[in-house]
Amino acid sequence: MAKTISLGVDRRGQAHTLEAFVAAILLVSGLTFAIQATAVTPLSASTSNQHIENQQRAAATDALETSVANGDLRETALYWDPGNATVDPGFAGTADGVSYYEGTVPPTAFGDALERAFLDGRIAFNVRVRHHVGGSSAQQRLVFMGTPSDNAVTATRAVTVTNETTLTAPGAENRTLADVAGDPDATFYAPGVGDGPTYNTLEVRIVVWRM
Repeated sequence: MAKTISLGVDRRGQAHTLEAFVAAILLVSGLTFAIQATAVTPLSASTSNQHIENQQRAAATDALETSVANGDLRETALYWDPGNATVDPGFAGTADGVSYYEGTVPPTAFGDALERAFLDGRIAFNVRVRHHVGGSSAQQRLVFMGTPSDNAVTATRAVTVTNETTLTAPGAENRTLADVAGDPDATFYAPGVGDGPTYNTLEVRIVVWRM
């Protein structure tokens, strides 16, 4: 009778080998999927928002710095109709009874710069002019487009004006700030401070946010 020779194959070893092979396949597949998902996933919401805010702040800063350098910011801050006994004071070209621009920009070179930088990209903004009043400060609206969002950013630049600085609004170009201050029927939004040649410092602030 012939004898059967056993090769002594360890079935448990085969099972362990197969399990290790399957686990390796699953691990490689998982890593491949993760790499592909990371490659096509956009920036997170917080990172994307921060990037947009940085762009808006840079645009506002550039608009102010350029306008300070070429005199456009000063022109716009002084684009004021001082009024008279029958006409209310306000920035030139504003609606009756309103001293600032609502939903639009000043008809100046600085206004054009604001339009190019923001309105063309559907970005809203407010502009205010802060000035000294005694030992504190006050603000005059220049442009108003609504209530800023929580992600609004700001940029600020200042111009100093003297008593001999003239207004730039049509019809008021020859009127100095000292003249207006001494006229009981005329008004400039910022009062004179002190007895020296400096009249006031006008700090223009832009608040920018996406519509």
